[in-house]
Amino acid sequence: MKTATKVVAVVAVAFLAMSGEALAAKKSKTKLQMSGQLNLNSATKAQLDQLPGVGEKAATRIMEHRAKTPFAKTEDLMKVKGFGKKKFEKLKGHLTVSGPTTLSVTRVANGGAELPATGGPGAQEAQGRAPPARR
Repeated sequence: MKTATKVVAVVAVAFLAMSGEALAAKKSKTKLQMSGQLNLNSATKAQLDQLPGVGEKAATRIMEHRAKTPFAKTEDLMKVKGFGKKKFEKLKGHLTVSGPTTLSVTRVANGGAELPATGGPGAQEAQGRAPPARR
Protein backbone atom coordinates (compact mmCIF):
# COMPACT_ATOMS: atom_id res chain seq x y z
CA MET A 1 0.00 0.00 0.00
CA LYS A 2 2.83 2.39 0.80
CA THR A 3 4.39 1.74 -2.60
CA ALA A 4 1.14 2.60 -4.37
CA THR A 5 0.88 5.85 -2.40
CA LYS A 6 4.45 6.75 -3.38
CA VAL A 7 3.74 6.01 -7.04
CA VAL A 8 0.63 8.20 -6.98
CA ALA A 9 2.59 10.99 -5.28
CA VAL A 10 5.41 10.77 -7.84
CA VAL A 11 2.94 10.79 -10.74
CA ALA A 12 1.09 13.77 -9.22
CA VAL A 13 4.32 15.73 -8.76
CA ALA A 14 5.41 14.92 -12.31
CA PHE A 15 2.02 15.99 -13.67
CA LEU A 16 2.14 19.28 -11.76
CA ALA A 17 5.67 19.96 -12.96
CA MET A 18 4.70 19.35 -16.59
CA SER A 19 1.55 21.45 -16.37
CA GLY A 20 3.56 24.25 -14.75
CA GLU A 21 6.03 24.21 -17.64
CA ALA A 22 3.17 24.28 -20.13
CA LEU A 23 1.57 27.16 -18.28
CA ALA A 24 4.86 29.06 -18.24
CA ALA A 25 5.26 28.45 -21.97
CA LYS A 26 1.78 29.84 -22.63
CA LYS A 27 2.52 32.94 -20.58
CA SER A 28 5.76 33.76 -22.39
CA LYS A 29 5.36 37.27 -23.65
CA THR A 30 5.86 38.44 -27.16
CA LYS A 31 6.60 41.97 -28.20
CA LEU A 32 5.56 43.79 -31.31
CA GLN A 33 8.48 45.03 -33.35
CA MET A 34 7.54 47.83 -35.71
CA SER A 35 9.52 49.22 -38.61
CA GLY A 36 8.63 51.81 -41.20
CA GLN A 37 6.15 54.67 -41.13
CA LEU A 38 2.38 54.97 -41.09
CA ASN A 39 0.89 57.97 -42.89
CA LEU A 40 -2.01 59.20 -40.75
CA ASN A 41 -3.60 60.90 -43.76
CA SER A 42 -3.65 57.95 -46.14
CA ALA A 43 -3.43 54.72 -44.12
CA THR A 44 -6.26 52.24 -44.49
CA LYS A 45 -8.33 51.09 -41.54
CA ALA A 46 -6.43 47.77 -41.51
CA GLN A 47 -3.07 49.57 -41.47
CA LEU A 48 -4.18 51.83 -38.60
CA ASP A 49 -5.41 48.77 -36.72
CA GLN A 50 -1.86 47.31 -36.81
CA LEU A 51 -0.60 49.96 -34.41
CA PRO A 52 -0.34 48.76 -30.79
CA GLY A 53 -3.24 50.10 -28.76
CA VAL A 54 -5.26 51.01 -31.85
CA GLY A 55 -8.32 48.88 -32.43
CA GLU A 56 -11.13 49.03 -34.93
CA LYS A 57 -12.97 51.85 -33.13
CA ALA A 58 -9.86 53.99 -32.74
CA ALA A 59 -8.98 53.46 -36.41
CA THR A 60 -12.48 54.61 -37.34
CA ARG A 61 -12.09 57.75 -35.18
CA ILE A 62 -8.78 58.56 -36.90
CA MET A 63 -10.39 58.18 -40.31
CA GLU A 64 -13.37 60.35 -39.31
CA HIS A 65 -11.04 63.05 -37.97
CA ARG A 66 -8.92 63.19 -41.11
CA ALA A 67 -12.03 63.34 -43.32
CA LYS A 68 -12.92 66.63 -41.60
CA THR A 69 -9.38 67.94 -41.05
CA PRO A 70 -6.30 66.25 -42.47
CA PHE A 71 -3.43 65.85 -40.03
CA ALA A 72 -0.95 68.72 -40.45
CA LYS A 73 1.52 67.20 -37.99
CA THR A 74 1.70 63.88 -36.16
CA GLU A 75 0.93 65.59 -32.83
CA ASP A 76 -2.57 66.30 -34.17
CA LEU A 77 -3.34 62.63 -33.41
CA MET A 78 -3.82 63.72 -29.79
CA LYS A 79 -6.93 65.64 -30.93
CA VAL A 80 -8.60 62.28 -31.64
CA LYS A 81 -10.58 60.81 -28.75
CA GLY A 82 -8.60 58.06 -27.02
CA PHE A 83 -5.16 59.37 -28.00
CA GLY A 84 -3.39 61.15 -25.22
CA LYS A 85 0.23 62.12 -24.79
CA LYS A 86 1.22 58.71 -23.40
CA LYS A 87 -0.15 56.71 -26.34
CA PHE A 88 1.18 59.25 -28.82
CA GLU A 89 4.69 59.00 -27.33
CA LYS A 90 4.66 55.23 -27.87
CA LEU A 91 3.65 55.61 -31.52
CA LYS A 92 5.29 58.84 -32.68
CA GLY A 93 8.44 57.22 -34.09
CA HIS A 94 6.32 55.38 -36.64
CA LEU A 95 3.89 58.13 -37.60
CA THR A 96 4.07 60.59 -40.46
CA VAL A 97 1.65 62.89 -42.30
CA SER A 98 3.21 62.58 -45.77
CA GLY A 99 4.70 59.90 -47.97
CA PRO A 100 3.74 56.24 -48.29
CA THR A 101 2.78 53.91 -45.46
CA THR A 102 5.58 51.37 -45.06
CA LEU A 103 4.72 50.10 -41.58
CA SER A 104 5.59 46.46 -40.87
CA VAL A 105 4.69 44.81 -37.55
CA THR A 106 6.33 41.55 -36.42
CA ARG A 107 5.85 39.59 -33.20
CA VAL A 108 9.13 38.79 -31.44
CA ALA A 109 9.37 36.22 -28.63
CA ASN A 110 11.30 36.96 -25.42
CA GLY A 111 14.38 35.17 -26.72
CA GLY A 112 14.42 37.33 -29.83
CA ALA A 113 13.02 34.65 -32.14
CA GLU A 114 10.86 36.14 -34.84
CA LEU A 115 7.31 34.79 -34.97
CA PRO A 116 4.95 34.97 -37.96
CA ALA A 117 4.39 38.52 -39.13
CA THR A 118 1.19 40.26 -38.14
CA GLY A 119 1.47 43.30 -40.29
CA GLY A 120 2.86 44.98 -43.33
CA PRO A 121 1.36 45.09 -46.77
CA GLY A 122 0.05 41.65 -47.66
CA ALA A 123 1.70 39.85 -44.73
CA GLN A 124 -1.33 37.73 -43.87
CA GLU A 125 -2.15 36.97 -47.47
CA ALA A 126 1.47 35.88 -48.02
CA GLN A 127 1.06 33.39 -45.22
CA GLY A 128 -2.06 31.99 -46.86
CA ARG A 129 -4.55 33.09 -44.22
CA ALA A 130 -7.15 35.77 -43.88
CA PRO A 131 -6.99 38.45 -41.17
CA PRO A 132 -8.75 37.48 -37.93
CA ALA A 133 -12.33 38.64 -37.47
CA ARG A 134 -12.78 41.39 -34.88
CA ARG A 135 -15.65 41.38 -32.44
